[in-house]
Amino acid sequence: MTEYGLYVESGPKHKHTMVHVFDLLGLTIQGPTTDEAIEAAPDGIRDFLGFLKRHGEKVDPQASFTTVVKEHVTKGSFIGQGNPPDGFTPDFEPLSARELSVLVTRLGWLREDLADLITNIKPEEFTETPARGRPLAAIIEHFANSSATYLRYLVGPVEGLAEATRAVRNDPGDIGALRRLWEVDTGRWAAVTAQERALRVPHGQQTWTARRGIRRALEHEWEHFVEIRERLEG
Repeated sequence: MTEYGLYVESGPKHKHTMVHVFDLLGLTIQGPTTDEAIEAAPDGIRDFLGFLKRHGEKVDPQASFTTVVKEHVTKGSFIGQGNPPDGFTPDFEPLSARELSVLVTRLGWLREDLADLITNIKPEEFTETPARGRPLAAIIEHFANSSATYLRYLVGPVEGLAEATRAVRNDPGDIGALRRLWEVDTGRWAAVTAQERALRVPHGQQTWTARRGIRRALEHEWEHFVEIRERLEG
């Protein structure tokens, strides 16, 4: 039976918690408390496995599995928000060219699913303020900016990335602008070299690696894909 390791970060007093599943890199599950986030992990795992299966990976979302907490971070700044300063132990493991290829492919699938979600949204719905959370335009602008940042933290400036990000910021409802940003971003991830895959790049309190960067790119967009999907379904 498959066992999925859970890497947990809990905010003050074990309130807002984020669970990371490195065996399914890109999957993150949130909860208002540590217990609730861990309890939600199996459903989150099945949801992510369903995403992989829809895109052709040979996985079974209905197969039995177990989970175990491998790391639990409770100290540091911005804990429970996805990126504790010290990272997690697997963030610093070598990333092979084959792994990177698989993860870049998944990133492309996720972005296509995101585009499908928002393509038919009416213009006025992008700026409409919901009862809870941010307008869709703000969510799109947020994950576009963040994904570009995760890439730059590893490889430095990327030709065309700043301009493409600015175009999304100017009009988050422009799917064409979002696709152009993703083309630049995904293309640079696909071109990461063996030397870049071995880098450890300091940024303030954090040390960035290729695995950490692609993890956060996938996780962050998965997080907001689920958020937008649930809002539209609701």
